[in-house]
Amino acid sequence: MARKRKVGNLMALAVLSVLATGDMHRYEIAARLRAWGKDRDMGVKWGSLYTVVDNLTRHGFLEIAGSERDGARPERTIYRITDAGRAELADWARELISTPMPEQRPFMAGLSVLAALPPDDVVELLGTRIAALERTIAEQRAQLSTLESTLPRLFLIEDEYELAMLEAEAHWARTTRDALADGTFPEIGTWRAWHLAGTTPAEVVTEVEGGAPGAQPPDTNSR
Repeated sequence: MARKRKVGNLMALAVLSVLATGDMHRYEIAARLRAWGKDRDMGVKWGSLYTVVDNLTRHGFLEIAGSERDGARPERTIYRITDAGRAELADWARELISTPMPEQRPFMAGLSVLAALPPDDVVELLGTRIAALERTIAEQRAQLSTLESTLPRLFLIEDEYELAMLEAEAHWARTTRDALADGTFPEIGTWRAWHLAGTTPAEVVTEVEGGAPGAQPPDTNSR
């Protein structure tokens, strides 16, 4: 089970990882996060950077190492990771690698209400999604190929994983789209008939439950 952390925002993990490489002020932290692609990996919200840094400092994971002034610009506070911060970084990384955690994924939410759409519409929509995924996969492969010539695999492992997940999703979407298109998807005739007849969701639930003794109504709060 995931631990409740004093600063649980994933941006905190990104900030700790950056400051583990050296002392920086907040502008440098933001620049390094962008340069390393942490904003993409961790869904960084830039507006929360100041709050996250302040919270990490308050809880002893960072400390103020000094300040500097660049010309007429306001003085900038420089932050340093503490021993507690390094321990938190390592412990958090161990947890994320070892413990599967449920994620809220919009695609899964859409699939959970797929019956609201006619199957022929779903074929077209999946085709649109597949085309978008293929473009993204091609871009990711090209980017990864370029980076592989300059960076060790250790620093590209999250990009490899993301590419693998995109390829797996595209494969699943293709096979599902094809099964719908050629009519081999189970009960597609019934599904299509519901929409042709204008069957209401309530009637669909009654029909499905009638065919499965003891079945419970779908729990819309479970996902």
